Amino acid sequence: MQRLGVEAWPVNTVAFSNHPGHGGFTGRVMEPAEVSSLIEGIAKLGVFARCDGVLSGYLGAVGTGAVVLGAVAAVRKANPRAVFCCDPVIGDAGPGLYVRAGLPEFMRDEAGPLADIVTPNQFELEFLTGTKIATPDDLFAALARLHARGPKIILVTSVITKTTPTASIDLVASDGHIAHLVRTPRFGRDFNGAGDALAALFLVHYLRTRSVADALVVSASSVFGIVKRTAEAGSRELLLVEAQAELVRPSEHFRIEVLGALKERGDHVG
Repeated sequence: MQRLGVEAWPVNTVAFSNHPGHGGFTGRVMEPAEVSSLIEGIAKLGVFARCDGVLSGYLGAVGTGAVVLGAVAAVRKANPRAVFCCDPVIGDAGPGLYVRAGLPEFMRDEAGPLADIVTPNQFELEFLTGTKIATPDDLFAALARLHARGPKIILVTSVITKTTPTASIDLVASDGHIAHLVRTPRFGRDFNGAGDALAALFLVHYLRTRSVADALVVSASSVFGIVKRTAEAGSRELLLVEAQAELVRPSEHFRIEVLGALKERGDHVG
């Protein structure tokens, strides 16, 4: 966000030595009271009125959820046009649910319905909607069900259905009417933090363009460029600094496709 020229006020919910995806880490989860204190300090600066959006991600503690929603309410009161983008970090295919008990339900029942934008991966979308996704029709059913719960915009940060080529991965964004798809090559391994980066970039580009399609293609292209550089270097961590030019001017631009209209595809899937 900052590399794109956005003023951001980060509030850490954890203090970890590294991404837990490494398999081990040291550090601690921030207490909800500490997170609340940091947000109160930012509020005292009088900046909420010019805050365009709130992005939430990994929460760590169940009690932090209420703190985040309180911050969203405060920002919306100061700026009714502010957008809440919720990255419902709860798990992924393979490891399954990897957050503390109560957080998956919080994301499904409280945060998601209040969000303007949600950015789940495929596993998280399945949990949020109770829909197993194997085909494009399954995907449309899940999108329709999640939209019905409240979010106006859904970005699915990784999708693999029966129609996705083996060496590819799909990214899908829906505005509740039309679903768009960007298909990129797949590198054969996971990159911790790619979904987080994608959510942040998508929010920035959507706020600037108010176009779901434009935000999808630019953010997907940027993240692909970073992941490609990371894979070429054999790095365990995303090369966000070394490949920062990809955030501003992606070296590759992918074709965006209209996947279909939700109403037309959703009528027969319930």
